[in-house]
Formats: sequence, structure tokens, C-alpha cells
Amino acid sequence: MSPTLVIMAGGLGTRFGGDKQLVPVGPGGETFLDLAITDAAESGIHEVVIVARTNLDALLSQHLGTQDHSSSNIRVVHQDTFGPARSKPWGTGHAVLCAAATSRGSLVVLNADDYYGTGGSALAAEGLSDADEERTVLVAYDLEGTLSPGGSVSRGVCELEGSRLVGLVETHGIRRIGAQIHAEDPPGRLHPDTPVSMNLWGLPRRVLDQLDRQWTEFYSVNSDDEDIEFLLPEAIEQQRAQGLVRVDVVRSEENWMGITNPDDLAVARRAFASGR
Repeated sequence: MSPTLVIMAGGLGTRFGGDKQLVPVGPGGETFLDLAITDAAESGIHEVVIVARTNLDALLSQHLGTQDHSSSNIRVVHQDTFGPARSKPWGTGHAVLCAAATSRGSLVVLNADDYYGTGGSALAAEGLSDADEERTVLVAYDLEGTLSPGGSVSRGVCELEGSRLVGLVETHGIRRIGAQIHAEDPPGRLHPDTPVSMNLWGLPRRVLDQLDRQWTEFYSVNSDDEDIEFLLPEAIEQQRAQGLVRVDVVRSEENWMGITNPDDLAVARRAFASGR
């Protein structure tokens, strides 16, 4: 059974200054979200769940009506009405559980404000196996291609043994200084081809079941905290460290693009205007 594509589109876009998941980047008004749906359909993934906010419904519905997604079965679910109410979304791990509650089988999960190349979702899906419920897939990109001209970024730096993930270090304040790439926390110089996670995952059902248990424990401790988030990478890293799952890293040779800061939008539009 083909996995379901889950597009996480519930973020508030604070640093960008608006709903960046619906900002057109392509010549036909396509958003990264549209491109993800189209690319997934071309690789055989036709079930799509968009995790959004209730107050984004009208804009999202209006936008989807301008694009041809006739080969995909698209469902929209609301993170803000799934579980405990809070003004700030509960995080990417919670968003995945929101989608998993309406889906069967494995999931390919990605961000609505990132573009992973035409084959990104296919790489995640191809690594999943119905016969191997312990195998999770992380599609990684070279660090150099994920830097922003608009400021520093945070990235999940992958520590590998062969293709097996043995550590995922959330690294902050990454920016280019001259000809080198440096990070602030943890401090140090990073190689341009360091593999980093951009939150493109292939998740078997076993991981999702464990994620649900992790969420229950997380909420029991943090129910009164208005800012803390239940993050997917941290939850999967915890599962990996406990020996509950193994994570195989597939390195993409395509270019990644994202919209974190306003300056990133012009870069993305120029890239799509020239044929990506």
C-alpha cells in the first residue's frame, strides 16, 4: 500500500510575517504545497493530508481551487482542534498525530514551506517497507544548499554510520562567514556537504503508535506550558536512542528550497522562473 503524504501547514509564519505556506513561488501561482502534491502524485502517492489551522480554511480552499490536483485525494485536518486547545500549535510531532488519526498505513511527512525537489517524497516512500516496521527513512540534504541569504538558520545535523543515523544534533545559528560555514550552538565549523534533516520523513505505523504514547507523556508534563512544542525530530531521535526504531538516511542530490525569512521568497521565485 502506498503511503499517505502529510503536508504540515499549520505554522504561524512568525519570522516570515504571514502565511508562507500559501505564498506563490511558481509561474502558475504554485506554492511549495502544490508542488509537493504534484510531485508525490507523479511518484504514485495520491492520498494527501494537509494539516492546517481552522482560520486558514477559506484561504487554503480558495487556493487549492486554482490548481489542478485532480489525481490526488486531498483531505484537510485542523491541528488546532485536535486535542487540547492552545493559541500556538503544539509542534510537528502533534501535527503528524493529527494526520495519522485520519490515515492508514505509513506516512511521508514534509513541511509546507519547504521544497524538496521533484523526487523528495519518492525517496522517502521507496525506503519504507510493509515487512519492516522498524525502518524509518530520513531524506537528508547537503548543508551548503540549505543556507539562507536572509540570516542564520537552525538545522538537524545528521551523525551517520554508513547510511544509519546514530545521532541528530539540533544546531543553531548556522551561517556562511566568508568561504566557511559556522554554527553558534553548538559552536564550530561545518563542512558544506554535512547531511542535514529538513523534516522529510518516511514513517511506518510502528513509529506513529510510539509517537502517540510519547505525546501522552509529553502533555502530562507540559499541559500548562504555552510555548513548548512536541517536535517530530526529537521524538524520533528518542525512539532511535531507545532502540525502538532504526533510521536510515537517504541523501538527496536535488536542491532544497525553503521560506524562512522574507528574503528567501525572491530566491525561490527566481529559481522557479528559471526552471528550478
